[in-house]
Amino acid sequence: MKPMKELRPVGILATGSYTPERVLTNFDLEKMVETSDEWIVTRTGIRERRISAPDQASSDLAYEAAKNALAKAGISPEELDMIIVATVTPDMMFPSTACILQEKLGASRAAALDVSAACTGFLYGIATGSQFIANGLYRYVLVVGVETLSKITNYKDRNTCVLFGDGAGAALLGPVGEGFGFQAFELGADGSGGPLLCMPAGGSRIPASSESVEKNLHYISMTGSEVFKFAVRVMNSATEAVLEKSGTPKEAIDLLVPHQANKRIIDAAIQRFGLSEDKVAINLDRYGNMSSASIPVALDEAVAEGRLKEGDNVVLVGFGGGLTWGAALLKWSTTPA
Repeated sequence: MKPMKELRPVGILATGSYTPERVLTNFDLEKMVETSDEWIVTRTGIRERRISAPDQASSDLAYEAAKNALAKAGISPEELDMIIVATVTPDMMFPSTACILQEKLGASRAAALDVSAACTGFLYGIATGSQFIANGLYRYVLVVGVETLSKITNYKDRNTCVLFGDGAGAALLGPVGEGFGFQAFELGADGSGGPLLCMPAGGSRIPASSESVEKNLHYISMTGSEVFKFAVRVMNSATEAVLEKSGTPKEAIDLLVPHQANKRIIDAAIQRFGLSEDKVAINLDRYGNMSSASIPVALDEAVAEGRLKEGDNVVLVGFGGGLTWGAALLKWSTTPA
């Protein structure tokens, strides 16, 4: 039997992000639906969100974030081996948004595919992409989490329209030095909870029709109270799982980058792990829930603010429709091996 090939350490070499120019505030929503700034802030922590232009598709946002990450890394699109786009708001059913992004970037050598795991999509994407590098098949994998949720949000439904925004975040994965990079992943799913957070129509179960449009079935549908309880539980359990797998005590967390869905969910995690807020990346007050873009945008902002240094322990954790959840722990290094 051949000896097992030693896996290469894989990390995030660079990050990038992009959010649309248009800002939709809670006060703007007060004019559109029965709600108030106080109600939204108290229950979610969100004050405003970004909204894509009518002619902006997910690939357009992804392109800006991807260019940003590649420029920081000094890597040309032609050097990319693979592009993974995590999204539930693709430009179209097919081709994949990753293929559209590949063409926009001119990344002619790159394989390309989309990942659909809702708000956990970016974590599924980096867990997938890192394996290709670890086993030596590829060197550079670009992972982009992007959403244009405003396109599938019902602005007459006050329970969901206050939550979501648009944006894109990118991470360039590559080999790093021994002991650095991803130390552990935890991915999970519970398909029985699928109906709790979904867009019912537009697929093969309920194809687009005048009836499906009239019934508002092409918008996000969510049972908020059940999703909230699920989120608090799996944010904690997924974080605990990667800490245990990597042998990292909770006191050693230098930065927690959680999915930006609700401040009360994030606060529960802060309390559970005894973290101070300066060790947690929070931006949902400015962007709302950007689904798969939430974690990479928050990570990119933390990097830009100088909140990460070589060797820091970083935990990325999220949950989403599916129902899905995931976490990653990495020892931070942007120095390529």
